[in-house]
Amino acid sequence: MRLEVIVLAAGEGTRMQSSIPKVLHVVGGRPLLEHVLNVASDLSPDTLNVVIGHGGAEVKARIEAPDVAWVDQAERKGTGHAVIQAMDNVDPSATVLVLYGDVPLIEKTTLEQCIAAASDGIGIVTVEMSDPKGLGRILRGADGRISAIIEEQDATEQQRTIKEVNTGILAASSATLAPLLASIETHNSQGEYYLTDVISLAASSGTQVTGVNAICPEEVQGINDHIQLAAVERHFQRREAERLMVSGVTLADPARLDLRGTLTAGRDCFIDINVVIEGTVAIGDNVSIGPGCVVTDSELADGVVVEAHSVVEGAIVGSRCRLGPFARVRPGTELAEGARIGNFVETKKAIIGAGTKANHLAYLGDSTIGAECNIGAGTVTCNYDGVDKNETHIGDGVFVGTNSTLVAPLTIDEGAYVAAGSTITSKVDSEDLAVGRARQRNIQGWVPPTKRK
Repeated sequence: MRLEVIVLAAGEGTRMQSSIPKVLHVVGGRPLLEHVLNVASDLSPDTLNVVIGHGGAEVKARIEAPDVAWVDQAERKGTGHAVIQAMDNVDPSATVLVLYGDVPLIEKTTLEQCIAAASDGIGIVTVEMSDPKGLGRILRGADGRISAIIEEQDATEQQRTIKEVNTGILAASSATLAPLLASIETHNSQGEYYLTDVISLAASSGTQVTGVNAICPEEVQGINDHIQLAAVERHFQRREAERLMVSGVTLADPARLDLRGTLTAGRDCFIDINVVIEGTVAIGDNVSIGPGCVVTDSELADGVVVEAHSVVEGAIVGSRCRLGPFARVRPGTELAEGARIGNFVETKKAIIGAGTKANHLAYLGDSTIGAECNIGAGTVTCNYDGVDKNETHIGDGVFVGTNSTLVAPLTIDEGAYVAAGSTITSKVDSEDLAVGRARQRNIQGWVPPTKRK
C-alpha cells in the first residue's frame, strides 16, 4: 500500500519568543523540521506533504527538500484543519502518517509500529509521562481499548491524573481518516478542529484504535519554548554519543561531545572532552581528537591525531597526519600521509605532500607543497596582492628557513633551500639556495637614545 506522510509545520510558536519560525530552530546543528523530514524519508513514502503557515516562505527557503509537497494553511484553525488542507494531495488508497515539525527525535522503529497498527484501523503513538501537564490524556474503556483523547483544558480533574498521553502522531488509511476528519467539530474551549477528535469518532463508530508506546518521553517531546529546546538538545547529544560508543568509539565524557551534523567513525577512535563536530565528518580507524577541537565537513583518515584546541574545516587529512595543538586547517586543505601541521599554523587551500611538516607559527595559503618539505617557523605565503589571490608552488624536499616571506605568485623547485629571514619574490631553481635579506651591517660606537643626553 502507498504511504503518504503529512508533517504539520504551520505553528507560530509564540512561546519561543522569537522571530524565527518554530520549526527552524535548531537541534544538533539542524532545523527541527529537517530531523522530522529525514526520519520520514527513511520510511520511503510515496509522498511527503508539509503543511506550512507562519513564516512559510522562510521555511521553504531554508529547508532543502526537493521531494516535499508544500501545503499552505492560510487560516490556522487547529491540527485537524491542518491535516484536512493536505488531504487533497493524498491518494485515496494510501496509508497516511501524521507527524509534527517540532518533534525532532521520533524514531523510525516507533513510526513503523504505528504504520503497522493502522492496518487494523488507526495507530497512535502514546507515552507515559510522570508530569503530563498541558498534554492530551488517553482515555480507555473498561476493555482497555482506547476510546478517546481529551485535551487538558477540556478534561475533568480525574482525567487530568492520567499519565498516558497523546503524542499527536497517528497513522490510518486515507479511506478511514478522510470521513473522520470531515466529522470533526469545533465544540471545545479553543474553537478549533482538533485532530485528536478523530480518535473518539473512530472508537464510537467501531474502528479499532491501537496505541503504540514510544521508546521514551524524550523521543516524542514537542518543542514550545527554549527550555524544552535545550532539554531535547541534551537528549539528542546523549543518544548520538551512545550510538558512537556502541560502534566502537571511546568518548572521554559522553556529556561533553556536541554533534551538530553527522559523524561516521572507524574502530578504536578516541574523542576527548568539549569536541564539536559540525556538518558531515568521516574519520577512519585509530583517530584521536583532543580536547576543545572543532571539526567541520572534513575527512580524517586512519591514524590521524588532532591535538587540543585545533580547528579543522573543509579538509581532507591523510593517514597518520598530526595536527595542532592550536592549528587552524581551513577549507580546501589536503594533507597527504604523515604531514604535520603544528601549533599556531594556519592553512587555506593548501595541498601538502607526504611527510611535509610545518611545526609552528606559519601561514600557508593557496599553496601546493611537495613531499618531505620543511616549512620553518614564521613562514608566510603572501597570497593576496590586494586584488587577486596568487599561488605558491613548492617542490619535493624543499627547506624553507625560519621567518621567510614567500611572495606569490612564486615557484620553488625541488630540493631548493630558502635562507632564514628571507623575502622571496622570484623563482628558485632546483637545489639552489635563495637568500633574500639585507646584508648585515654593524655600526661601531653607536649610542642608544637613552644615553645620548
